Amino acid sequence: MYIGIDLGGTNIAVGCTDDAGNLIAKNSLPTLSGRSYTEIVKDMAALCERTVSDANAGMNEIKAIGIGSPGTIDSKNGVVVFAANLKMEKAPVAAELGKYFDIPIFMENDANAAAYGEYIACGHKTDSFVFITLGTGVGGGVIIDNKIYRGFNGAGAEIGHMTLRMDGNECTCGKRGCFETYASVTALRKITAEMMEKNPESIMHEWVKNRGQISGRTAFECAVKGDKAAIETRDTYIRYVAEGILSVVNIFQPEILVIGGGISKEGDVLLNPIKEYVYKYDFNKFMPKTDIRIAKLYNDAGIVGAAMAAKNMAEI
Repeated sequence: MYIGIDLGGTNIAVGCTDDAGNLIAKNSLPTLSGRSYTEIVKDMAALCERTVSDANAGMNEIKAIGIGSPGTIDSKNGVVVFAANLKMEKAPVAAELGKYFDIPIFMENDANAAAYGEYIACGHKTDSFVFITLGTGVGGGVIIDNKIYRGFNGAGAEIGHMTLRMDGNECTCGKRGCFETYASVTALRKITAEMMEKNPESIMHEWVKNRGQISGRTAFECAVKGDKAAIETRDTYIRYVAEGILSVVNIFQPEILVIGGGISKEGDVLLNPIKEYVYKYDFNKFMPKTDIRIAKLYNDAGIVGAAMAAKNMAEI
């Protein structure tokens, strides 16, 4: 058995998996970010023990522990170099957790961990795999020959920060025009608000009034009812997503590309126009096309990926 830890700015999620990556038990608790890393790791350790107990197992049955964390991660040394939303800098998280368990412990960037989880779920027989997650930001990961691609310095595959539009919308990274500023759910909410302001007759106003706020679902649900402003909002957003995915496909030509994040639950409404656009404009005109799919694991991807990445590292 293996333990996967998805360390987030809001919650710590821990799961136990079998050797194939099937989730046996999981638990979570608030991260309460801003505390010292030692306090957070103490909670992580307690959650690991509780989750192993829920799996009707003992810590002696755990072969390795994997931790997925946001920010810049030194995977080799198990250090969170910098993570703004965790308020961590040069935090030796793996070594600290090692004070509680005499088990191999490995760290990975959270987007890479989620990518590896989806790879295990729906792409492990392929040599090239890309995962893109559309959430508050845009994250992702690249798997080549069963290995997470990290770049020479551990900071590789920041898909959300490739440039989509020169001098475009301002990004939290300090640059302008990043893919994230057009394809994230945050961006979708912004596009929705702007379209609502231009179209006071849109039923999106009633939708928001009934639910209290604009969400990623606003335009998609109102578009189904034939609202023209909602349809334009949805189609504009999907075009941005498709444009970014097209660039990723042109660079890597992966056998499988998986789209995750909450908005991916829109399913074929999101997927089909993306595939149509990418296949139409893909530079590759003569060879087999990338299989573009919707994610399978959703919120469990980070847990499963962290556990299976740890398994992979432990076996090297």
